[in-house]
Amino acid sequence: MHHARFRDPAGSIREGTYDPETDTVAFAGEEYALDDPAIDVLPPAEPTKIVCIGRNYADHAAELDNDVPDRPLLFLKPPNALASHGDEITVPAGKDRIDWEAEIAVVIGEQCKDVDADDAMDVVAGFTCMNDVSNRDDQDREQNWVRGKAFDGAAPLGPVMATPDEVPADASVELRVNGETKQSSDRSYLMFDVPTLIEEITTYLTLEPGDVISTGTPEGVGALSDGDTVEVEIEGVGTLEHDVRVP
Repeated sequence: MHHARFRDPAGSIREGTYDPETDTVAFAGEEYALDDPAIDVLPPAEPTKIVCIGRNYADHAAELDNDVPDRPLLFLKPPNALASHGDEITVPAGKDRIDWEAEIAVVIGEQCKDVDADDAMDVVAGFTCMNDVSNRDDQDREQNWVRGKAFDGAAPLGPVMATPDEVPADASVELRVNGETKQSSDRSYLMFDVPTLIEEITTYLTLEPGDVISTGTPEGVGALSDGDTVEVEIEGVGTLEHDVRVP
């Protein structure tokens, strides 16, 4: 099953059922096309935090000339970083390189702490698409990556959430910029899989319903330009699309 959050024509926020065959979302007997200008598609979750994983694909670590970590490399994005399907995100001005990073994102379904990997999928509500937009200029200068990763609009998320049964263990991950494929991999290449990530994260943090874990990006990151259109497609979920404005 697929779920979508949206603002209906009356301005109310709704959580509806999404039909990928018709590209429509339904709530209380009303049905809307996902691209209907009468509604606003919202991120499919309202996280208190986004826990991101660095260098979780070996080929991405290699392209940045970094070692693969011996445990999951964790960093945070706050709620201000969220952006929606169809948004135009404005990236920080005056930077030489703002990169795209396609990622499979995990949506947490219940409050949880100290979760064993064997039980980890029990706390997963579903999966969605995320672009971990990264300001390399500042990321390379700081250790906590606040300027590099946590700026406004740095986490486009959506368009819908798919329940775990909809997303294959080797689900493909693809990113396109202006229609040209830049990243292409699949979930099976994760160095640390989803249960391992949940076990590690909840050793230190309590995760809340709606919190998001962004699982890392594969090889093929590159610099965004003003006016770019980015698509992140996850097999079993759908395609997140957003535009880019460089001041």
